[in-house]
Amino acid sequence: MKIRLYCAADLEELHRINEDNVPAVGPLSCEALDVLISGSHVTFVAEDAGQIGGFLLGLVEGVDYGSLNYAWFCKRYPSFAYVDRIAVDAGFQGSGIGALLYEALENHVAGSRPVLTCEVNSLPPNPGSLRFHKRLGFVEAGEQVFEPGKKAVVYLAKSLIQAS
Repeated sequence: MKIRLYCAADLEELHRINEDNVPAVGPLSCEALDVLISGSHVTFVAEDAGQIGGFLLGLVEGVDYGSLNYAWFCKRYPSFAYVDRIAVDAGFQGSGIGALLYEALENHVAGSRPVLTCEVNSLPPNPGSLRFHKRLGFVEAGEQVFEPGKKAVVYLAKSLIQAS
């Protein structure tokens, strides 16, 4: 599995993977995904033998982005890297792509950002994603309910500062 930077030719396949992963990630039109990628700090793509297996879109503080989740982190962290979305094609799930994509982002922001952040749906529940993030060293930093009984998230953070 190769992790590489996004290129424009990837857009349609990333859009398909994104939509196949709703509601774990939010739905977007292809045009909205293109705009989001263009404003991202970095977008990584996992590829195996020419087939895209997944992607991770990372932002940092200071982006003009209307996401309430991103805004939650902006209010609490002066400097951070944020995983706006990670999505893996169904045929590649369980192959370790997610961990490789997170590792690529951590290496990319190492020394420039003290914390890596993201959110996971708690309603509808996404226990697999929560277990995955906890295995990677994320801890709960907060939560937010958007629609009682329907839509809620748990905010997660992972320190990127090495203990001396």
